[in-house]
Amino acid sequence: MKGFRVGFGYDVHQLKEGVPFWLGGIEVAHDKGAVGHSDADVLIHVICDALLGAADLRDIGFHFSDQDPKFKGIDSKILLRDVMKLLRDEGYAIGNIDSTICLQLPKINPHIPDMKACLANVMGIEPNQVSIKATTTEKLGFVGRQEGVSAYCVVLIYKV
Repeated sequence: MKGFRVGFGYDVHQLKEGVPFWLGGIEVAHDKGAVGHSDADVLIHVICDALLGAADLRDIGFHFSDQDPKFKGIDSKILLRDVMKLLRDEGYAIGNIDSTICLQLPKINPHIPDMKACLANVMGIEPNQVSIKATTTEKLGFVGRQEGVSAYCVVLIYKV
């Protein structure tokens, strides 16, 4: 099949007090932030993985190794821009992105419009092509105990 392709992404990051919380390309005020080699933006990471997977371009770790010091603390929006270049070089465009953030606190709904605008701008697409949903785990598991954040993403890409 040459036209449409679907990709899936999943990621988890530990939450730690006193760390900035980057999510969907924006900083969200909270007493805990995600920990990782980069800025640990779990939403951008799942979008990158889903896009790379859909285009059969491996995964985010293949392109941006957490063993490479040049990616230490990097703004994940830079990684997303690079992923978009890889996709466009392969002749793909984005149909839509559907994502879910799993987080007990803080509440994400008020931040979704800003996240959508930021991500759409970085990817050069319309905000209505980016769906972001948020859910808790009803206080169950590592998300419910506020030890971590996870996210899922599905994308549809197509050959231009």
